[in-house]
Amino acid sequence: MCGRFVVAASGSELVGVLRVDLEGDDLPGPSFNVAPTDRVAIVLDSAKTEPPTRRLEAARWGLVPAWAKDPSIGSKAFNARAEEVEDKPMFRQALIKRRAVIPATGYYEWHTEAGVKTPYYIHPADDSPLLFAGLYEWWKDASKPDDDPARWLLSVTIMTRQATGELGSIHERMPLFIDADYADVWLDPTTENVGDLLDATIDAAPSLVDGLVMREVGPAVGNVRNNGPELIAPAR
Repeated sequence: MCGRFVVAASGSELVGVLRVDLEGDDLPGPSFNVAPTDRVAIVLDSAKTEPPTRRLEAARWGLVPAWAKDPSIGSKAFNARAEEVEDKPMFRQALIKRRAVIPATGYYEWHTEAGVKTPYYIHPADDSPLLFAGLYEWWKDASKPDDDPARWLLSVTIMTRQATGELGSIHERMPLFIDADYADVWLDPTTENVGDLLDATIDAAPSLVDGLVMREVGPAVGNVRNNGPELIAPAR
């Protein structure tokens, strides 16, 4: 799974490799302890223009489908199992037309042994951006007037798959990693064979694991109120 991650940069500095055309307003700043329901920066290709416009936008972490009665459902949908999204009503439509990339510096995972949870920080060895494949949705708050910009909520989920390599010794799941070159294909909203696209993305993710390193970090990351570079420092 992916329940906490790190974004140590912001704006163009964060997504230079993805060639963003337009940056949204009020993007979230750097954070060393991003948690579900927090605002995160995501990259998407808007199909409203031809060719699609690549945008960097702020989204709430936790997918809220258009049919939801209220946004609280998103608190349980911050991850989506890639092997199941085609069959889940929560994610099916987003997979077809609303795929996203979530850029990060690294992420945390907890290894449990004998009832004791130990946090690890996982990140690219060369400090290049780490890219997660995701899905996004727009939800309209019917209680707000149509001319209120706040009536629309953009939300996102991070996809996961079975962990491979050394990551599998930490946790059975890992984020669905994607590289910068393949991001163009993943983001393209005009792609028709989404099943084949999803399978190819799942199959390619393990090849990116070899470029990651991990280290044990202190327990302070377990508290969402803690935030700072000290969280990614080695535990010993």
